[in-house]
Amino acid sequence: MASAVDIANSALNLLGASTISAFTDDSKNARLVNQRYEPVRDRVFRSHAWNCLHKRVELAQNSTAPVVEYSFAYSLPSDCLRVLKIHNGATDSIVSEMEYKIEGRNIVTNEGTVFLVYIAKITDPNEYDTYLQESISHQLAADIAYAITNNATLANNYMARADERLREARFIDATENSLGKIESNEFTDARL
Repeated sequence: MASAVDIANSALNLLGASTISAFTDDSKNARLVNQRYEPVRDRVFRSHAWNCLHKRVELAQNSTAPVVEYSFAYSLPSDCLRVLKIHNGATDSIVSEMEYKIEGRNIVTNEGTVFLVYIAKITDPNEYDTYLQESISHQLAADIAYAITNNATLANNYMARADERLREARFIDATENSLGKIESNEFTDARL
């Protein structure tokens, strides 16, 4: 079973640094990973529509409507890191398309019903795909490399490795889904 400490220790191992037993250990390495783990993890989460982090919910209307332009406001879930799709629940893609804006932690729209697909801030690493776990550990290693090694060239090399690992993980994750259906429209019809 993976844990946040396991992911952090994987990053420290990549750097040849001493591992930790907890984020609260009294050591430089523990303080570094304690400070940087969550921001790095959340940045990796937001960088791609990871399949293992998707959530789907129907949103409840806020009791206070927007002052102008839109009729309804909906609060984003507290664990929402990135909005992927917003629709009104209709199965016809033309009907389900809707105008909206994200303002702070709210969605404003003229739709009375809103469904949301989003990237959730899931903190249990056992819920992550293996490639996602590896991407987080490599990104963390790159992020703390200079603080641990005091070597800018080495830190830049780790960043390049981490970016390559992240590209690979995104590709694997993206190719697991079925291909989307291409709808006919004026643009595609004009090409025939």
